[in-house]
Amino acid sequence: MIKTVSKVGNSNGIIFDATLVDLAHLKTGDQLKLEVHQGGTITLTSIRPRPSRPEVSSVIKATMKDFAVTMKRLA
Repeated sequence: MIKTVSKVGNSNGIIFDATLVDLAHLKTGDQLKLEVHQGGTITLTSIRPRPSRPEVSSVIKATMKDFAVTMKRLA
């Protein structure tokens, strides 16, 4: 995919169209880590917060409940 650097106010920017945002699983307000490597290569990495222990525990419990029969058969 080729993008063009555009003027955005007094700065320069790159517009992420809807397809790119969808492919990268981004949404407005997400933070990205930007790194400039030797030779000028730029990488952007999405910063995704880790879920808390209670959130993980809640999802595991819900999964175990939803798939109790399957889990018993697998055990």
